[in-house]
Amino acid sequence: MPSSTVLALAPLLLLAIGVVVYALVDLARSPDPRWLPRWGWTLICLLSIPFGAVAYLVLGRQQR
Repeated sequence: MPSSTVLALAPLLLLAIGVVVYALVDLARSPDPRWLPRWGWTLICLLSIPFGAVAYLVLGRQQR
């Protein structure tokens, strides 16, 4: 049986994974991300969860 701490942190973990998935899908659909090539943003998003995804969404995403 999971402890209450694990159950309390589960929504935050799901939110972090959701932000990363959203950023990666947006990155895949983006015609040309800013500041870095697509592979660079992908590495940043995957290696520093969720801060890399937030950085991409704030800095690398093209304004539509």
